[in-house]
Amino acid sequence: MDVVYRRALAPDRGHLLSTALRLTAETRDFLTRLTGAPVGNEGEWTAALTHGSFSVAPNGKGAAKPAEDYQRLEFLGDRVLGLVIAEWLFQTESEAEGRLSQRLNVLVSRQMCATLAREVGLGQHIRLGKQARDDGGADSENILGDVMEALIGASFVLRGFEPTRAMIRTLWANAVGGHAGQAKHPKSALQEWAAGNRRKGPEYRQTDRSGPDHAARFTVAVAVKGVGEAQATGSSKQEAETAAAAEFLRQFG
Repeated sequence: MDVVYRRALAPDRGHLLSTALRLTAETRDFLTRLTGAPVGNEGEWTAALTHGSFSVAPNGKGAAKPAEDYQRLEFLGDRVLGLVIAEWLFQTESEAEGRLSQRLNVLVSRQMCATLAREVGLGQHIRLGKQARDDGGADSENILGDVMEALIGASFVLRGFEPTRAMIRTLWANAVGGHAGQAKHPKSALQEWAAGNRRKGPEYRQTDRSGPDHAARFTVAVAVKGVGEAQATGSSKQEAETAAAAEFLRQFG
């Protein structure tokens, strides 16, 4: 990436760090291991690790104010991750577009990002407000997945595409090299099962939502008329629907 463009994307954020806690030595070491290079400018990395619930007092004094959080970097990192994985699958697999899309969707999903975040111990380095941490935010699938994408965004902004692609390929090596995304998605499998058994398509409905916004839990039921119903819970409605479809197939398939 052009150096001037990188600088435009990554302005000097020293003034922001004067109103936020700097990275700990442990977190700097963690980022160095994760990315394969020294941290350098802390601004983007700090934002990438900061949840919206986290507040700091300017210069350690006065009323606490919200710190810059990871949302913008998450937006960018999601797109960079998608491009890197799509290029990778295109280079290494000969499947048709539909099967490639199926694998891509699994490999870039929040669930996959969260799984890899847990594997590397990311949760302990996320900056959360006290209530969010007490509510289990450090192990929330939503938060872990979002922060993983935000770190990818920070890497892209500060280091450009090539180093970020290398980082993603290291983190996702086992997932891409294994069978992630090759099995049929449970919702697709259930749709085909219903059609193959001459039944109406499955109907999903949300039956419950609990927990705070940053650690919400959704319960979804899925029914096939004339066969039965199953339900499951997840950290997002989509995750709960997928789990409910898998449970239906386990019971009735």
